[in-house]
Amino acid sequence: MEKITEKLLLEKGSPKTNKLEQIKTLTLSKLGLKHQDLPVKLLSRLQSLERWDLSGNRLQELPKKLELPALLYLDLSDNQMEDVTTLESLSGLEELKLEDNLYITVSDNYKLMVLLPKLRMYNGKDISTTANHLRFVYTENLMTRITAVWEKSFSLPDPITTEKMSALETSFVDTARIQVKFGPNSVSDFTKWRVEILAKEYLRSLTEPQEEPESKEDISTPTKRKQFASAIDSNISLTPRKKLRPDLPASPVQDSPRKTSLRLRPQTLTQAEPVRLSPRKTVQPPSTPTRGQTKAETPKRGSKVRHMQEDGAQITQRESVGKKELKRDVDMLATLKSCERTQPVHLKPLHVLQCHSKQDSPEDFSTQLWACAFQPLPDSTGSRLVATCGGDSLCVIDCETGMVMKKYKVPGEEFFSLAWSTVLMSRGKASAQHCSILAAGGKRGLVKLIHPRNNVAYGEFRASRKSLSVLRFNHHQGNFLFTGSYDNKIVMWDIGGVDVQYNYKVVQLLVLEISATPLHICLPPTSPSSHLLTACEDGLHCYNTQLGTNSTTKRSKDMEISFPIYKKEDKDHDYHTIDGLSFLTDDIVASKNYMHGCIYLWSWSRTKAQRPDKKSRAVCAVVLAELQWTNTEIPYLALNTCPGQAYIVCGDDKGRLWTYHVANLQKNSFQSGKPVQPTEVLEWPTPVRKGHGQLDGPSINSVAMDPELQFLVALSDKNMVIVWKREESS
Repeated sequence: MEKITEKLLLEKGSPKTNKLEQIKTLTLSKLGLKHQDLPVKLLSRLQSLERWDLSGNRLQELPKKLELPALLYLDLSDNQMEDVTTLESLSGLEELKLEDNLYITVSDNYKLMVLLPKLRMYNGKDISTTANHLRFVYTENLMTRITAVWEKSFSLPDPITTEKMSALETSFVDTARIQVKFGPNSVSDFTKWRVEILAKEYLRSLTEPQEEPESKEDISTPTKRKQFASAIDSNISLTPRKKLRPDLPASPVQDSPRKTSLRLRPQTLTQAEPVRLSPRKTVQPPSTPTRGQTKAETPKRGSKVRHMQEDGAQITQRESVGKKELKRDVDMLATLKSCERTQPVHLKPLHVLQCHSKQDSPEDFSTQLWACAFQPLPDSTGSRLVATCGGDSLCVIDCETGMVMKKYKVPGEEFFSLAWSTVLMSRGKASAQHCSILAAGGKRGLVKLIHPRNNVAYGEFRASRKSLSVLRFNHHQGNFLFTGSYDNKIVMWDIGGVDVQYNYKVVQLLVLEISATPLHICLPPTSPSSHLLTACEDGLHCYNTQLGTNSTTKRSKDMEISFPIYKKEDKDHDYHTIDGLSFLTDDIVASKNYMHGCIYLWSWSRTKAQRPDKKSRAVCAVVLAELQWTNTEIPYLALNTCPGQAYIVCGDDKGRLWTYHVANLQKNSFQSGKPVQPTEVLEWPTPVRKGHGQLDGPSINSVAMDPELQFLVALSDKNMVIVWKREESS
């Protein structure tokens, strides 16, 4: 056995250097090493070490407290490893080899997947699905049982003393290890080990109240959705605990849902009275959140002074009438030139479906539906298939027939967002083919990956410990997925492709630190790989997402975009929440500020060209027009656009759809200073349910249009999917 010295490490390491801190790869195989032969102090200097080969030695364990922060790969194959818990300090490990260690059991394998949170490859196999199941689902099941043991037989001493707490911990942990049974007998050692750790953590949480807010937030419905809780549903709790899935299989293929039977409920449609284009502000219904609630749940702005300064710059810009103003109008009209030939469309209601009902009950008018999107087709033509999500289910609907073609239910989940993309499916020796996939996520922080054509939910991965608010694919690179979550982060993932066995690999690429919950994510059509716009509860922010240009994987915002309405803020009105955002053209953006009765159209390129304020990073949106919308204090009514037809659509809190055919606007519309009226407001179709009579108009949470605007789909907060179809003019 050769003694480990600095000289030996420099000889065995690469690249060749005279400093241990610069070594990235180290080979110490077949040296007959035991764990006491590894000097912790010396090895801890290898701060850049990424790959370490220790195969063919006599190691029974690794030295404790050995920290190598950059280590990604470790080969311990052909050793005598017994205690895998000594690897816990190597928390950054992504790949580990432990083959030909006779004493390693299945329980040891499971321990490693929990101890090493980033471990993805184990003995040459991708274990992401199994590992995530153990880290989250299995753990939640154990915590439920541990909590039950505590509530049945234990309580905190009074007064709390060190001696009493020590005795209580011993008794509680021993009882939990005996009574908590879960999983197969082959991993009972792992279960007892995990129960001991979780029981101690649970007991500590009871005596450390400062940690409770984080814990409670993890198991509650997100704030955004609480505001929308329906007053008529007595079964909904504002802070429900997570429902566990004890039957969740480890194999993603087994989790594939079967094709469901017909779930839509036919409804009779009656024509409503003509609509007023500019409805007055009405009295709010009981279920509407009060302004005080909203203010309490939305982070306050640090200062109003900067907003006034920004708005002052905007006012000055507007007063500069003349060549600049005329040039702005010319630019705007030139941008819309491609849409000049389109004409306003005529839409009629076709179907109303209740396909997301709890237990498929036709009496369910409380499940809220949150996101919808049409399946993208390779030739960019219109699609008849639209995906919708709400409650614990995800549906794929044929808009023409009103048939629910696919339905996926995940007990205990509440889906908030979904997104379509196209990835490559490898087929062995045959050439790879494109396949359309669907990603969905919500309350549990998991992203579900689905291949609807083959009716397979082929996998999932954890994107956040908190709920997911929004998902968005980069359609120039279909394997790049952005997830926004209630821990105020947007994460960029590479989900790769799949093979015919539905093996896949997910890699985290980038983390964006957000100051509030992201509600929408938009990628500029001309630069989807370098810029990202996110509408948040505290404003509109822009980020640089270019890979390879920044050494860090965590980034802060490049700039914040402010709007003229900010200058009207007071203690009762905070307009910073941007609850609608979508690109109409490559340059024109439509956005909506909560409580502001107008939709802004503004130029992305001209806004981005400004120099941000050094301290606040703020720039003023170069506003091109304002579109008249309804007056309401209901938040999170999302707008959407149909660029090919120059259409913007946004629902309101009365079940109506406000439509704007922007190509039909005249040049003076951008000079008058008056909000542009909608092209048409589509009235709520007033479906009639037997035994209920006419159903009043609900809040329209989300809308979607296919590229040719043959169909318009709207989702409500009362469990109704409304499909409108284009009527060809005679």
